[in-house]
Amino acid sequence: MSIKSPGGSTYPYYYKGGEIHGLKYGSFFGDEQRLFAVMDAEESFIRQRPARLFRAWVDFYETAITDNVMAKFVKHTQSIGGQLVKLAIVGCSAKDRSRIKKAMKKSDPELAERCAFYDDPEEAKTWLVASAAGKAGN
Repeated sequence: MSIKSPGGSTYPYYYKGGEIHGLKYGSFFGDEQRLFAVMDAEESFIRQRPARLFRAWVDFYETAITDNVMAKFVKHTQSIGGQLVKLAIVGCSAKDRSRIKKAMKKSDPELAERCAFYDDPEEAKTWLVASAAGKAGN
């Protein structure tokens, strides 16, 4: 049975024989307060499933990655990192990718190793459902 997560994603979302959890953090533009509320709700949603491990796909299209957003996102991923098998992020500029990677490596190097950035959402989802030996994107 599928349900909707706080961000509006179908959970579980099946893709190419695997299961992905979509974190829809896109289209918030500059509305940090609304974005942070969704991040907090998604965090609670994931924590309510303590036995579950997630392959998460993050959509940041049309959301400004300010210093506040980056810091909140890194703290958020660190908080749920124990339940994340892989994390794919789409919708970031090259500059934002670099900033997020650097902050993630500093706060949670193990999670940073399981995180990849993609331009193409389909490539990101394919990487998520591929075996752990799959090649990460930049």
